[in-house]
Amino acid sequence: MNEPIVARHWLALAAPKAAPAVATSTVLVLGRIWNANGAEHSTGNAALMVVLAAGAATAGAFASAGRAGDPVIAGTAFASSGALALAGVAGYADGLPLPLLLWALATTAAYGIAARYWRTDRRDALAHERHTTQRREEHAHIERVVALGAGAQIEVAREGAAYAQALAQALIHREALPGFDPGALTRAGLPELPAIEITKEN
Repeated sequence: MNEPIVARHWLALAAPKAAPAVATSTVLVLGRIWNANGAEHSTGNAALMVVLAAGAATAGAFASAGRAGDPVIAGTAFASSGALALAGVAGYADGLPLPLLLWALATTAAYGIAARYWRTDRRDALAHERHTTQRREEHAHIERVVALGAGAQIEVAREGAAYAQALAQALIHREALPGFDPGALTRAGLPELPAIEITKEN
């Protein structure tokens, strides 16, 4: 069975690669908007962001260190902690150099973490593709073997039918010759033909 080929749009292929940069850039822009609206040198806002970032980092540490720790929850918590820290610096700092430096570091770290998952996904996709190709080849081989066997059986049945038809024609012609002895056929080793009685209904 042929599987449909689905061609993904280039935007769908590029979106996962651009997601880390889009996320960190969004946090930077929102932080600078917050800075322009009164967060600059606000001790209360800075303390709030420090507490939130520390809380998210602590939650990520507990999630990753637990006996049944979930890496997805831990990664989300650490990402939230970094985003809160970046937003706090972007909102509190005077100029752009420090927020841009933290944005560059956060983007690099995000791509480093994402690259690991992309490699894992690529390995899984390649393994699945190899497994699917192997199964498809096995099924095709089985189909070829079955088709060859069926073709051989059909050929044998066709040759048997042709032989039986030729034997019947030979017997019919032989019966028309003078001096035909049906018992000679049986003595020669040929199978005895069954007698056919034809009854006429009144």
